[in-house]
Amino acid sequence: MACYAVGDLQGCLDPLQRLLDRLRFDPGADVLWLTGDLVNRGPQSLKCLRFVRALGDSAVTVLGNHDLHLLSLHARGVAGAARADPTLVPVLRAPDRDELMDWLLHCPLLYHEAALGYTLVHAGLPPPWDLATAQACAAEVTAVLTGNEGAAFLRDMYGDQPDRWSGALTGLARWRFTLNALTRMRYCMPDGRIDLRAKGAPQQVAPPLQPWFDVHPPATLGLKVVFGHWSTLGAVARGGAYGLDTGCVWGGSLTALRLDAAPDDAAAWVSQPCPMACAPGGD
Repeated sequence: MACYAVGDLQGCLDPLQRLLDRLRFDPGADVLWLTGDLVNRGPQSLKCLRFVRALGDSAVTVLGNHDLHLLSLHARGVAGAARADPTLVPVLRAPDRDELMDWLLHCPLLYHEAALGYTLVHAGLPPPWDLATAQACAAEVTAVLTGNEGAAFLRDMYGDQPDRWSGALTGLARWRFTLNALTRMRYCMPDGRIDLRAKGAPQQVAPPLQPWFDVHPPATLGLKVVFGHWSTLGAVARGGAYGLDTGCVWGGSLTALRLDAAPDDAAAWVSQPCPMACAPGGD
């Protein structure tokens, strides 16, 4: 059995299928991990959702910020479709929309496989979280999203505060920090505050901002964290952090890392060139 982690799809199914063909991926024997952001910007968001869902137990995906945006639009009702990104309208008008949204809603924010020694998130782990804290906070928000308060939270989840973790946080503030950290974060301050505005490559961002994995290296916790979300960063392997978003939707590539192989083996990394699917823009 092989286990592959793949970066953000963002509505680009054809490159994924070409990549899986190159990997000789067998859904009857192999497992596919996806870093989230299955949808938005690319032309095949609906097909991406249907394809990954149909893989069943052969696929694991975590929620990304674009997935949550789609869920928020769905929670607002059919009227929300008119205000959606055009690439999301086919999802919101699909006959199987409710089934797809229920499946997506129940995807985790964090997945940890002890046997492989890897943790999967969309954006990263914030200071000062350890694995137990991350798992507990992620599970707490999943319970909110799938419970009676889910629709209300999806409407109110947006906001950049609080920007620093405290165990004393409760309610909306605690849930919002968790979502922001796991699905939106790229940079942190040395004191642990997360920054949600800077989106460029590290060489384009001035100190004291640093990539979250330099402020809070997973390796110091004995962790290996696979993440996406950061197309301007590209593929990275540093400090126990493995970044896989290589900008497929921007005309870059779709990158896979074989998790049951040594990550420092060049053969464990495979990239599939992607055609330009949409023009560059904001996140």
